[in-house]
Amino acid sequence: MTEQTTAGSKGVNDTAADTLAPDANLTEVASTEGGERKARVVVEYIDHPNAEGQESEDEGLGPDAGDPATEDLLAGLPDETDDIDLVHARLHHLDALRLARFKNHLKRLCLRQNFLTHIGADDIGTLTRLEELDVYDNKLKGVGDALDTLTDLKTLDLSFNLLRSVPHGLERHTSLHTIFFVQNKITKISGVVGLAASLRSLELGGNRIRTIEGLEGLGKLEELWLGKNKITKLQGLETLKALRVLSIQSNRITKLEGLEELTNLEEFYISHNGLSKIEGLEKNVKLRTFDVSGNTITAVEGLSHLVELEELWASDNQIATLNDLGRELGEIKSFSTIYLERNPCEKNDPTGYRRKIMLALPQVQQIDATYARR
Repeated sequence: MTEQTTAGSKGVNDTAADTLAPDANLTEVASTEGGERKARVVVEYIDHPNAEGQESEDEGLGPDAGDPATEDLLAGLPDETDDIDLVHARLHHLDALRLARFKNHLKRLCLRQNFLTHIGADDIGTLTRLEELDVYDNKLKGVGDALDTLTDLKTLDLSFNLLRSVPHGLERHTSLHTIFFVQNKITKISGVVGLAASLRSLELGGNRIRTIEGLEGLGKLEELWLGKNKITKLQGLETLKALRVLSIQSNRITKLEGLEELTNLEEFYISHNGLSKIEGLEKNVKLRTFDVSGNTITAVEGLSHLVELEELWASDNQIATLNDLGRELGEIKSFSTIYLERNPCEKNDPTGYRRKIMLALPQVQQIDATYARR
């Protein structure tokens, strides 16, 4: 067992070390705030290289000895613990952890990279002071009523699970501002309209969504991540007045449209779609980063009014000429980075390509992955 302990007298780790299985690694960081001792605990199981085929030296302990599913890994921790990480701890269930005893203090619970197939109110329902719940990379198909009483939640991460829909009842969580549902099997955006007063960031990348919908009234949403879905049209964004970041990479969009109300948009990522033309950005004058890499765009156009633009990523398109660069980007003083590699304009003139860009755009500091030398 590897043990790391903060300096001082016998503390949390010294007590907990006696209760952990031999292949568990526990790290505890102690701090003092207003005279109250806080504890942040990390428990992680390590598979030792020589473990395979090795017989237990402890005879008569039974098949469940040292099994995290039947052992309370947190037995040595004080009830005042406010931050617990159980990362890669080989957990199949939470029953043995007796999490309810932390209900008056626990604010963050991380259960990443385990084998949880179920999480219910009987497991975490009493943790009413919880502000961050991270169950990334498990095997959950749903959460049932597990979240119903966790009304102080601010951040929820259920990424890399088997969810087929957004969990119901999220509108109860009036403080929830950041949600991650990455890489699930969600087919429809739903259940988030009730978070209009609090939601700032919504991440639904890597799902099976076909239509942008269910976002009505989210006037405070600042970041929307929808990459790697099956979306065919830009729509349903009209009420997102505060949106600063829109990522919709690796979808099936063929036209830039429906962006007129996004007047605060600063970062727009729409690479690897089916775009053939840059258009529809007339109202997005605060745009700073624009990514259209991996489309079939044939010309640099429709950008001259973007006076705050700093970066254009347009690699892997069908842009044949650099003649439009000066007209479109030459007067934008903030513009500093351009990616045009693997376009015909670079492939057909590999020796003169960089020089032509520097002549057309003297303010540019970076061309593709290389800084511009003058």
